Amino acid sequence: MRKITLDDVNAARHRIAGWAIRTPLVRLNADAGECEIYLKLENLQPIGSFKIRGAANKILITPADGIQSGIWTASAGNMAQAAAWCARKLGVSCAVVVPETAPRTKINAIERLGARTLLVSMEQWLDVFVNRRFFGVEGLFIHAFSDNDVMAGNGTIGLEILEDLPDVDAIVAPYGGGGLSCGVACAVRSLRPDVKVFAAEVNTAAPLTASWPSGQPTVVPYMPSFVDGIGAPRVFPEMLQLAREVLDGPVSSSVSEIADAVRLLAERNHIIAEGAGGASVAAALAGKTGRGKVVCIVSGGCIDSETFATLLAG
Repeated sequence: MRKITLDDVNAARHRIAGWAIRTPLVRLNADAGECEIYLKLENLQPIGSFKIRGAANKILITPADGIQSGIWTASAGNMAQAAAWCARKLGVSCAVVVPETAPRTKINAIERLGARTLLVSMEQWLDVFVNRRFFGVEGLFIHAFSDNDVMAGNGTIGLEILEDLPDVDAIVAPYGGGGLSCGVACAVRSLRPDVKVFAAEVNTAAPLTASWPSGQPTVVPYMPSFVDGIGAPRVFPEMLQLAREVLDGPVSSSVSEIADAVRLLAERNHIIAEGAGGASVAAALAGKTGRGKVVCIVSGGCIDSETFATLLAG
């Protein structure tokens, strides 16, 4: 897996204009000690997640005859919605391989966009990311993270952050497969190598944190939680290698810390964030990402309404 270049990201930015929106950067209305926290609101994208950037770039860079048979992906929810949204816009079919742990809210959203869902076990789902194939499914495969075109699309977030907050000190991005944090880091490193970029995990499923010291993929216990957009039993070797090259390290938070962050976002900034979207904020609030101006990428807002109500109730 190579590092994406600034040219890759700039080209992606031009390509996806009109598909993904430029999201706002706002200050968190809460005291955070020695740091000022800013929020990059990717939950405001058309599908409620940053994933539309990478999906759109991958599809639009592919020749027309490469998508005639449709597109497909493996996703717990947000990349699935991004692929389905793009497929509907282009008038082609879409299929999604979904883990059985995916929340019903996200499955409903995928199907509402017209995609066909294929429910599988967690192990079968993870195998798709390695083998990049699934029996009975054809068309363009959009890898949720380990793809240079997808990461270039994600990297456009980094360009927008640097333009809106030139004196930023650190950026925190949720880490699921690594496509968001590594994509942003590649873009930021090209322009501001002094800016730190961290990857946020939930400690009930934090394989990057476990694998970081040795540089070897480490399998960790996986405990499902409402933080369903990130977390897995293991990292992928090519993404671990890239992450160690471009990131400043992982930061992990507890489920309760992330729940508190999601509730704070709603109470102070009136923002609906899913668990993964609150992970970066939780890490910054705990002081794990340093002092100064810290941008937390609120990666998505696709959360089950009952879960959200429970979080608000404490």
